[in-house]
Amino acid sequence: MTLRRKRTAILISGRGSNMRALIERARDPSYPAEIVLVLSSRPDATGLAFAKENGVASSVVDHKIYAGREEFERSMQVLLELHRIELICLAGFMRMLTPWFISQWPGRLLNIHPALLPAYRGLDTHARALADGVRIHGCTVHFVVPAMDEGPIIAQAAVAVLDSDTPASLAARVLAEEHAIYPAALACVAEGHLRVEGNRVFTREPATELVPLRVPFKGRKASRRRIGG
Repeated sequence: MTLRRKRTAILISGRGSNMRALIERARDPSYPAEIVLVLSSRPDATGLAFAKENGVASSVVDHKIYAGREEFERSMQVLLELHRIELICLAGFMRMLTPWFISQWPGRLLNIHPALLPAYRGLDTHARALADGVRIHGCTVHFVVPAMDEGPIIAQAAVAVLDSDTPASLAARVLAEEHAIYPAALACVAEGHLRVEGNRVFTREPATELVPLRVPFKGRKASRRRIGG
Protein backbone atom coordinates (compact mmCIF):
# COMPACT_ATOMS: atom_id res chain seq x y z
CA MET A 1 0.00 0.00 0.00
CA THR A 2 1.41 3.38 -1.04
CA LEU A 3 1.72 5.95 1.72
CA ARG A 4 -0.27 9.11 0.97
CA ARG A 5 1.87 11.92 2.26
CA LYS A 6 0.20 15.12 3.48
CA ARG A 7 0.94 18.09 1.24
CA THR A 8 2.71 20.61 3.45
CA ALA A 9 3.74 24.25 3.03
CA ILE A 10 6.39 26.05 5.06
CA LEU A 11 6.00 29.80 5.64
CA ILE A 12 9.20 31.77 6.14
CA SER A 13 10.47 35.34 6.27
CA GLY A 14 14.24 34.79 6.49
CA ARG A 15 16.85 32.03 6.43
CA GLY A 16 14.43 29.31 7.51
CA SER A 17 16.73 26.99 9.46
CA ASN A 18 13.76 24.95 10.66
CA MET A 19 12.53 24.88 7.08
CA ARG A 20 15.82 23.18 6.16
CA ALA A 21 15.37 20.58 8.88
CA LEU A 22 11.84 19.83 7.68
CA ILE A 23 12.82 19.58 4.01
CA GLU A 24 15.77 17.33 4.81
CA ARG A 25 13.63 15.02 6.95
CA ALA A 26 10.91 14.88 4.30
CA ARG A 27 13.38 13.53 1.73
CA ASP A 28 12.64 10.12 3.19
CA PRO A 29 9.74 8.71 1.12
CA SER A 30 8.37 7.01 4.24
CA TYR A 31 7.98 10.35 6.03
CA PRO A 32 4.23 11.13 6.20
CA ALA A 33 4.45 14.78 5.10
CA GLU A 34 5.66 16.03 1.72
CA ILE A 35 7.03 19.58 1.58
CA VAL A 36 5.57 20.91 -1.66
CA LEU A 37 5.76 24.68 -1.15
CA VAL A 38 7.90 27.27 0.62
CA LEU A 39 6.10 30.59 0.83
CA SER A 40 7.89 33.74 1.95
CA SER A 41 6.55 37.09 3.09
CA ARG A 42 9.78 38.73 1.89
CA PRO A 43 11.38 38.49 -1.55
CA ASP A 44 14.90 38.66 -0.06
CA ALA A 45 14.43 35.69 2.30
CA THR A 46 17.56 33.55 1.99
CA GLY A 47 15.57 30.38 2.66
CA LEU A 48 14.03 30.63 -0.82
CA ALA A 49 17.33 29.67 -2.45
CA PHE A 50 17.59 26.50 -0.32
CA ALA A 51 14.05 25.50 -1.30
CA LYS A 52 14.79 25.93 -5.00
CA GLU A 53 18.08 24.01 -4.72
CA ASN A 54 16.16 21.13 -3.16
CA GLY A 55 13.42 20.98 -5.75
CA VAL A 56 10.69 22.51 -3.60
CA ALA A 57 8.37 25.03 -5.25
CA SER A 58 8.77 28.50 -3.78
CA SER A 59 6.74 31.67 -3.97
CA VAL A 60 6.69 35.16 -2.49
CA VAL A 61 3.74 37.17 -1.24
CA ASP A 62 5.38 40.47 -0.31
CA HIS A 63 3.51 41.85 2.69
CA LYS A 64 4.71 45.38 1.94
CA ILE A 65 2.53 45.78 -1.16
CA TYR A 66 -0.74 45.12 0.65
CA ALA A 67 -2.89 47.66 2.44
CA GLY A 68 -3.58 45.38 5.39
CA ARG A 69 -2.89 42.00 6.94
CA GLU A 70 -6.05 40.31 5.72
CA GLU A 71 -5.47 41.36 2.10
CA PHE A 72 -1.95 39.90 2.38
CA GLU A 73 -3.28 36.68 3.88
CA ARG A 74 -5.99 36.25 1.27
CA SER A 75 -3.29 36.24 -1.41
CA MET A 76 -1.40 33.60 0.56
CA GLN A 77 -4.58 31.58 0.90
CA VAL A 78 -5.09 31.55 -2.88
CA LEU A 79 -1.57 30.15 -3.39
CA LEU A 80 -2.01 27.56 -0.66
CA GLU A 81 -5.25 26.38 -2.22
CA LEU A 82 -3.67 26.23 -5.68
CA HIS A 83 -1.00 23.92 -4.29
CA ARG A 84 -3.64 21.80 -2.50
CA ILE A 85 -1.93 22.34 0.85
CA GLU A 86 -3.14 20.26 3.79
CA LEU A 87 -0.72 21.31 6.55
CA ILE A 88 1.27 24.48 7.23
CA CYS A 89 4.44 24.90 9.28
CA LEU A 90 5.58 28.36 10.32
CA ALA A 91 9.38 28.57 10.35
CA GLY A 92 10.59 32.05 11.19
CA PHE A 93 7.51 33.62 9.63
CA MET A 94 7.63 37.14 11.04
CA ARG A 95 4.04 38.22 10.48
CA MET A 96 1.19 38.15 12.96
CA LEU A 97 -1.64 36.11 11.48
CA THR A 98 -5.23 37.30 11.72
CA PRO A 99 -8.05 35.22 13.21
CA TRP A 100 -9.48 34.98 9.68
CA PHE A 101 -6.43 33.16 8.32
CA ILE A 102 -6.03 30.95 11.37
CA SER A 103 -9.68 29.93 11.11
CA GLN A 104 -8.99 28.51 7.64
CA TRP A 105 -6.51 26.00 9.10
CA PRO A 106 -7.88 24.59 12.37
CA GLY A 107 -5.60 21.85 13.66
CA ARG A 108 -3.45 22.15 10.53
CA LEU A 109 -1.25 25.18 11.31
CA LEU A 110 1.91 24.54 13.35
CA ASN A 111 4.51 26.88 14.84
CA ILE A 112 7.78 26.45 16.71
CA HIS A 113 8.76 28.83 19.49
CA PRO A 114 12.22 29.10 21.12
CA ALA A 115 11.05 28.72 24.72
CA LEU A 116 9.15 26.30 26.92
CA LEU A 117 5.69 27.76 26.55
CA PRO A 118 3.76 29.14 28.31
CA ALA A 119 6.97 30.81 29.56
CA TYR A 120 8.63 33.53 27.50
CA ARG A 121 6.11 34.30 24.81
CA GLY A 122 7.27 36.86 22.27
CA LEU A 123 10.81 37.86 21.30
CA ASP A 124 14.29 37.74 22.89
CA THR A 125 13.46 34.53 24.72
CA HIS A 126 17.05 33.44 25.40
CA ALA A 127 18.19 36.77 26.86
CA ARG A 128 15.08 36.92 29.03
CA ALA A 129 15.61 33.38 30.29
CA LEU A 130 19.20 34.19 31.26
CA ALA A 131 18.15 37.43 32.93
CA ASP A 132 15.63 35.53 35.04
CA GLY A 133 18.23 32.97 36.05
CA VAL A 134 16.26 29.91 34.96
CA ARG A 135 18.11 26.59 34.90
CA ILE A 136 16.00 24.94 32.18
CA HIS A 137 15.11 26.43 28.80
CA GLY A 138 13.98 24.93 25.51
CA CYS A 139 11.53 25.02 22.62
CA THR A 140 7.90 24.22 21.84
CA VAL A 141 5.90 23.09 18.80
CA HIS A 142 2.25 24.06 19.07
CA PHE A 143 -0.92 24.49 17.06
CA VAL A 144 -1.55 28.13 16.19
CA VAL A 145 -4.49 30.02 17.67
CA PRO A 146 -5.28 33.75 17.41
CA ALA A 147 -3.45 34.61 20.66
CA MET A 148 0.31 34.96 20.13
CA ASP A 149 2.43 31.96 21.14
CA GLU A 150 -0.52 30.11 22.61
CA GLY A 151 -2.42 27.08 21.39
CA PRO A 152 -2.25 23.37 22.24
CA ILE A 153 1.30 22.14 22.75
CA ILE A 154 2.38 19.26 20.51
CA ALA A 155 5.99 18.78 21.60
CA GLN A 156 8.67 20.33 23.78
CA ALA A 157 12.39 19.76 24.31
CA ALA A 158 14.51 21.13 27.14
CA VAL A 159 18.16 22.04 27.60
CA ALA A 160 20.07 22.93 30.73
CA VAL A 161 21.15 26.55 31.11
CA LEU A 162 24.90 26.54 31.70
CA ASP A 163 26.77 28.98 33.92
CA SER A 164 28.82 30.05 30.90
CA ASP A 165 25.85 30.64 28.61
CA THR A 166 25.28 33.76 26.56
CA PRO A 167 22.08 34.37 24.59
CA ALA A 168 23.93 33.16 21.48
CA SER A 169 25.27 29.93 22.98
CA LEU A 170 21.92 29.10 24.58
CA ALA A 171 20.13 29.84 21.30
CA ALA A 172 22.44 27.47 19.42
CA ARG A 173 21.65 24.53 21.72
CA VAL A 174 17.94 25.26 21.67
CA LEU A 175 18.02 25.47 17.86
CA ALA A 176 19.49 21.97 17.66
CA GLU A 177 16.50 20.71 19.65
CA GLU A 178 14.10 22.65 17.39
CA HIS A 179 15.52 20.81 14.39
CA ALA A 180 14.76 17.50 16.13
CA ILE A 181 11.26 18.07 17.49
CA TYR A 182 9.69 20.00 14.60
CA PRO A 183 9.98 17.14 12.06
CA ALA A 184 8.84 14.65 14.74
CA ALA A 185 5.82 16.78 15.63
CA LEU A 186 4.86 17.30 11.98
CA ALA A 187 5.03 13.55 11.41
CA CYS A 188 2.64 12.88 14.30
CA VAL A 189 0.17 15.46 12.99
CA ALA A 190 0.42 14.19 9.40
CA GLU A 191 -0.19 10.60 10.51
CA GLY A 192 -3.27 11.61 12.51
CA HIS A 193 -1.84 10.28 15.76
CA LEU A 194 -2.89 13.28 17.87
CA ARG A 195 -6.18 14.47 19.31
CA VAL A 196 -6.87 17.83 20.94
CA GLU A 197 -9.09 18.27 23.96
CA GLY A 198 -9.38 21.88 25.06
CA ASN A 199 -5.81 23.15 25.23
CA ARG A 200 -4.21 19.71 25.60
CA VAL A 201 -2.83 17.37 22.96
CA PHE A 202 -3.01 13.60 23.46
CA THR A 203 -1.66 10.67 21.48
CA ARG A 204 -4.22 8.19 20.20
CA GLU A 205 -1.85 5.27 20.84
CA PRO A 206 0.49 6.46 23.62
CA ALA A 207 2.67 3.35 23.73
CA THR A 208 3.74 3.71 20.11
CA GLU A 209 3.99 7.48 19.84
CA LEU A 210 6.73 8.13 22.38
CA VAL A 211 9.61 9.89 20.65
CA PRO A 212 13.01 9.72 22.37
CA LEU A 213 14.79 13.05 22.08
CA ARG A 214 17.85 14.36 23.89
CA VAL A 215 17.42 16.43 27.06
CA PRO A 216 21.03 17.27 27.96
CA PHE A 217 20.89 18.28 31.63
CA LYS A 218 24.15 18.57 33.55
CA GLY A 219 25.03 15.32 35.26
CA ARG A 220 22.61 13.32 33.11
CA LYS A 221 23.25 11.75 29.75
CA ALA A 222 19.75 11.81 28.38
CA SER A 223 16.06 11.64 29.09
CA ARG A 224 12.90 10.78 27.22
CA ARG A 225 10.42 13.32 26.09
CA ARG A 226 7.22 12.71 24.33
CA ILE A 227 4.98 14.04 21.63
CA GLY A 228 1.57 14.88 22.99
CA GLY A 229 0.31 14.34 26.52
